[in-house]
Amino acid sequence: MKKETVTTNQITEGVIWKQLLLFFFPIVLGTFFQQLYNTADTIVVGRFVSKEALAAVGGSAAQIVGLIVGFFVGLASGASVIISQFYGAKDRAQLNRALHTAYAFSIVGSIFITALGILTAPWMLELMHTPQETMADALLYLRIYFAGIIFVFIYNVGSSILRAMGDSRRPLYYLIVCCILNIVLDIVLVIVFHMGVAGVSIATIFSQGVSAVLVTRALMRSDDLYQLEFQKIRFHKSALISLIWVGCPTGIQSILYSVTNMLIQTFLNNLGTDTVAAWSAFGKIDSLYWMVNNAFGIAVTTFVGQNFGAGKYDRMKKSVRIGLCMGLCTALTLTLIFYNFGTPLFRLFTSDENVVSIGMQMLHHVAPAYCLFVFIELLSGALRGTGDVVIPMLITCFGVCLLRIAWLFFIEPLAPGLNTIVLSYPVTWAITAVMFIVYYCYRAKKWPKSYAKKTA
Repeated sequence: MKKETVTTNQITEGVIWKQLLLFFFPIVLGTFFQQLYNTADTIVVGRFVSKEALAAVGGSAAQIVGLIVGFFVGLASGASVIISQFYGAKDRAQLNRALHTAYAFSIVGSIFITALGILTAPWMLELMHTPQETMADALLYLRIYFAGIIFVFIYNVGSSILRAMGDSRRPLYYLIVCCILNIVLDIVLVIVFHMGVAGVSIATIFSQGVSAVLVTRALMRSDDLYQLEFQKIRFHKSALISLIWVGCPTGIQSILYSVTNMLIQTFLNNLGTDTVAAWSAFGKIDSLYWMVNNAFGIAVTTFVGQNFGAGKYDRMKKSVRIGLCMGLCTALTLTLIFYNFGTPLFRLFTSDENVVSIGMQMLHHVAPAYCLFVFIELLSGALRGTGDVVIPMLITCFGVCLLRIAWLFFIEPLAPGLNTIVLSYPVTWAITAVMFIVYYCYRAKKWPKSYAKKTA
């Protein structure tokens, strides 16, 4: 039997701002490489196939993938929250039950989603008014992606488990390897073998498969409180209930995010292929902000979760304050960068000047509002770390989803066009951010005082 290695948990003991940064940077770099190999797909098809292929990969198909994967990642976040709490409390037995239940959930869920996705892909694309000139490529991309979605699910649950226990470095290393592999395969399959959209989808799934193997191997070889064993992968009732209770609201929230984004995609599809291509390119540029903001959200959720399990409530509050300051500074910096360098960034994806012009129009409306979403992401992440997920879900569903849908159906007809559609983002973010600030302040006052010695 392996000897268990006992180390000091820096998340519950170390200086908060230093540990937040040490935890944050591998996450954001990992997300950067994850986005990079997704972005590589769009750059390769946009530059070496056609703008129709660019619209197919980054338009309706991307929104559908975001809907399905986002829901599962939301559910899996339930596992990461309860695992971080058990890890903070040093509860080995409960930690391993949650770990094996999460893996069983990802395997069974992927089988179901593969069948459902392949069968319903044509209907979903038609529902979104996907332009006919992009329909065939979008359908091909989706079906190949769904066929290999088990690798996507396993990688996401495995890496979220490692991060929940404070290990954000190994997921980064695995993503670097897979990103390089994906880019090489994109070049070989699309430029050398002329496989078009099929080439980039095969490259993505193969690379995700490698990352899934690497993260699973890391969990199996652990000598910490946790260790994955294939023969123990099954559902444990208490762990499954906790996973669903914490993860389901986040999964529903993710679905509603995706549904509203799909609805916006439907409105944009009616404006033509150039607008769809611009939105696709904008989504990749915009993702640079989201990967940073999401990394702060994961960091805060993990810090709050582990310190909640350890009963260190003052550290929870301080980590939220520090995370908000870091997130706001980063959002302001990225806004300035996008404003000054947006045009050359769009030209990485396409040489069509009309597409670039439309994309810059989108960026000028959305980028100034990035600071607003920092409050939504980090405060909802902090609340999730304590297991408080229902009210944050309702706030998000109302503020970001229902209000945005109302905007599209009641405000957009009064002033039809791109600007009105895109303005739905900053308006709904502002309202939702205010609601989260009010609710977080209310809940934080009810957290008990910490009696543990403060170390930050």
